This record gives sequence, C-alpha cells and structure tokens, in this order.
Amino acid sequence: MVNYTTMRHAWIGWIVALVMTTHITMAQNDPNGRQKIEAAKIGMITNRLNLTTDQAPQFWAVYNEYNGKKQELNRRIRQLSNEPSRTSLNDNQLVNGLREINSTKQKLADLDEEYMSRFLKVISPAQLTELYKTEQTFNKMLLNRLNNQN
Repeated sequence: MVNYTTMRHAWIGWIVALVMTTHITMAQNDPNGRQKIEAAKIGMITNRLNLTTDQAPQFWAVYNEYNGKKQELNRRIRQLSNEPSRTSLNDNQLVNGLREINSTKQKLADLDEEYMSRFLKVISPAQLTELYKTEQTFNKMLLNRLNNQN
C-alpha cells in the first residue's frame, strides 16, 4: 500500500530544495539576493519543522527576533576578525581584540540559551532540534553553492 503522506512530504521536500537552489543561484547576481536567500531558508525551515497553524505565527515572531540578533553578533565577529588595521596594533591591543571576539562569541551562546526556552514554549524539543539541523544544512548548502560558482 502506498503511503501518500510520505510521498507528499518527499515531493514537497524536493520542490523546496529545487526552489531554494534556484533562489540561491539567482541571489548571487541580484541586488536583492539576501532577500531571496532568506526566502529559501524560510521555505526550508517551514518544510522541515511541520509547524501547526497555531505554532507558525508564534514561532516566526520568536525566530525573526532571534535571527536578527544572531546575525548582528555574527556580523560583529566578522568585523573584529577582518579589521585591516589589526596589523598595526601592539600586543595589548591585539589581545583586547581577541577578548572582544571571545566575548561576542559568548553572547552568541547566551543568545542560544535564552531563545531555547522561548522556542520551547512554542515548538517541541524535536522541532527545535530539527530547526538547528536545518539551519546547519542550509548554511552548508549555501557555502557549497558559493564555492562551486567560484
């Protein structure tokens, strides 16, 4: 006997992957590319988490807040790590810069801890685990896609 639900989920997953790949490819040549990448990420998360209609609005409110804060902290780490003026700094200044990077990484860990409890008020532990896996998978796919085009 054919399990139509499983087949439907497989088709949805395949379609989301196809759309995501297309979005990522187009995003690299488009000034609005960041939005297209985000749309692909949202599609993948939506597909993998199987949110109920009650969960979805609450989840996306928490996720968007979390993701914005996370992106800002990651941006700060990149800025600190890639400052061109780092070559002219003395040892104390370099150490202080490294401490600031570590402090910002700790803020990322604290953010994950804070938002874990907020997510668990809306979604199950299994869904939260899937969210983390999906974000990792998406980021790997994006990096692979970027590497293959260079």
